[in-house]
Amino acid sequence: MKKGILLIHPPTAKACEAPGGPARLAGALRRHGVAFRVWDANLEGQLRLMEMAAQSSSADPRNPGTDAWTRRSARHLSENLSALRSVELYRNPDRYRRAVKDLNRLLAAAARPFGVRLSLADYEDERLSPVRSADLLHSAAAPEGNPFYPWFRGQLPMLLAEFPASHVGFSLNYLSQALTTFAMAGFLRRTFPGIRIVLGGGLVTSWMRRPGWKTPFEGLVDDLIDGPGEAPLLNLLGLDGDGRPDPPDIRAISPADYLSPGTILPYSASSGCWWRRCAFCPERAERNPYLPLPPEQVTTDLRILVRETEPALIHLLDNALSPPLLAALAADPPGAPWYGFTRILPCLADPKFCGKLRNSGCVMLKLGIESGDPGVLASLNKGIDVRTAAAALKSLKAAGISTYVYLLFGTPAETPAAAARTLAFTVEHAEEIGFLNLAIFNLPAYGPETREFASGEFYPGDLSLYRPFAHPQGWNRGEVRRFLEREFKRHPAVAAILRRDPPFFTSNHAPFFVPAS
Repeated sequence: MKKGILLIHPPTAKACEAPGGPARLAGALRRHGVAFRVWDANLEGQLRLMEMAAQSSSADPRNPGTDAWTRRSARHLSENLSALRSVELYRNPDRYRRAVKDLNRLLAAAARPFGVRLSLADYEDERLSPVRSADLLHSAAAPEGNPFYPWFRGQLPMLLAEFPASHVGFSLNYLSQALTTFAMAGFLRRTFPGIRIVLGGGLVTSWMRRPGWKTPFEGLVDDLIDGPGEAPLLNLLGLDGDGRPDPPDIRAISPADYLSPGTILPYSASSGCWWRRCAFCPERAERNPYLPLPPEQVTTDLRILVRETEPALIHLLDNALSPPLLAALAADPPGAPWYGFTRILPCLADPKFCGKLRNSGCVMLKLGIESGDPGVLASLNKGIDVRTAAAALKSLKAAGISTYVYLLFGTPAETPAAAARTLAFTVEHAEEIGFLNLAIFNLPAYGPETREFASGEFYPGDLSLYRPFAHPQGWNRGEVRRFLEREFKRHPAVAAILRRDPPFFTSNHAPFFVPAS
């Protein structure tokens, strides 16, 4: 049998853009002449479950499990899907929220009989945990317990009849994908025992970089790949990669049906993080090297891809855009609006540089500010200070670049007083902050700082990525959560920012709400 691979992006993740990992793999496979197909099962599966829920609601409107809101959502399914793919909807935030919540209601209704809380962005099983290998194997042994099973049991055989692959590879990046990935893998192992099953992606990398890792998936998964997958995948298929990085091939993934107003082009200019000095950093704990593409290659790639795909938006997927890459983008614009994540940098406090970024197409930057307290920032070794962060917010706002600010609460050095200073900083700069992401600190399961604070397993599972810790200041998760709910989020200036956040799609859709300048 000639070697070929079916690459699968499994549910559940935000279905608003082509998956970056499979797109990058597709570029490498195409250049090396490998037969392949990319299947975005996440997008297709979510759409099919919405249709199934809508059909069920329409067929039996008296069903006591179908309420009036679900029936309304079913009636407006086609209208809401079309609206989400049209730029006009994003000019009306209230209408947008209603459309997204209606779609989400249908997904939830489809999964509820399976004991699964399913949303447009998450998957939570009431019985099974994605951090327990025994539960993942149970999902593989009994795939019919998965809400996507009635759909994929028909689709997978059809795909493999059209494209008789020797390998099937799953891109597993998030915990929300894990149980469905293993359900699909179990179905494949049962139905197509001769096919080799490959797992790769960010979550798989985190598992494999754990000290003393030994796979618990023998007999089900044939090959596991950690880190960038192009060369290892080519090796599995009997080819030697030449090490040349390939641009993503999103033409291999039909972009027309994504839940966004136009094609979003995903592009990774690097793997790993260029800073790699933050305390509690998973990149350091997992020993992920920083592997950047030359900035001039990035700008060349992007110009070509923009001509080929005419995207509405470029999503730069890097953990943190480096200063040289930002300078290259400012000097050599890609030709389409773009956004990505970056650290607070001195150059962002420069109004002239921010103006150049805006002229290059930058519409939004995601900023990891983390705290408004200097002592907390120093303890985390962020390499930034509050004054630079404040200046960057002002310069970006003046240039017309929106900001999606990330704040982290409950770190070991934080106290209630320090958290209050973060609130004060946020309120002071509320006019300059476009959107907010608020998170509570989780202690990584492994890393140089973990031993000092760890007090047990975070989840009762052998694949846990985090552990609980005894906060040295007594500022534990319960207290942190109460502060966020009762004080931080209720401040009028903060509440106004939080109301702007697009539900479920959050930062992926936020750039479409940024006014054109």
